[in-house]
Amino acid sequence: MAQRVNDVMKLCCELSANQQIKSTVKGSGKGAAAAGGLAFAGGLIGGPLGIAVGGAVGGLVGCWMTSGQFQPLPQIIMELSPQQQRQLYDDLMVIMGDIQWTDLLQLSSLVMGNLALKQQLTAALIGYVTKELQSEVHYVD
Repeated sequence: MAQRVNDVMKLCCELSANQQIKSTVKGSGKGAAAAGGLAFAGGLIGGPLGIAVGGAVGGLVGCWMTSGQFQPLPQIIMELSPQQQRQLYDDLMVIMGDIQWTDLLQLSSLVMGNLALKQQLTAALIGYVTKELQSEVHYVD
């Protein structure tokens, strides 16, 4: 059973890598708050020029606060606890139904060859990351 969970986790990594999905755990709100707060404080102290200076400094502080928080989704998936991996596996198996496979290569070809299944699994994966991990998902351009 552990090998099947492992196969599905690697499939999730492949799906998210193909879509170039990154995620952050509720850090972007802190950065935005820092930028807005310092712009407001700068405006109180220095008027319109203070808003510009406060916004610039706040943007730098926000950038510093959130640096390193955006991670590729495959990395996040592989760092899930065994319980979280099992929960994700169970969620995805509901969609995959009675699909049988012998190894990761066969599972990947079955899923990647079926556009509807691929889309459903990707949507479920993003839903899991958003709901259970309380993360924001971003597509890299």
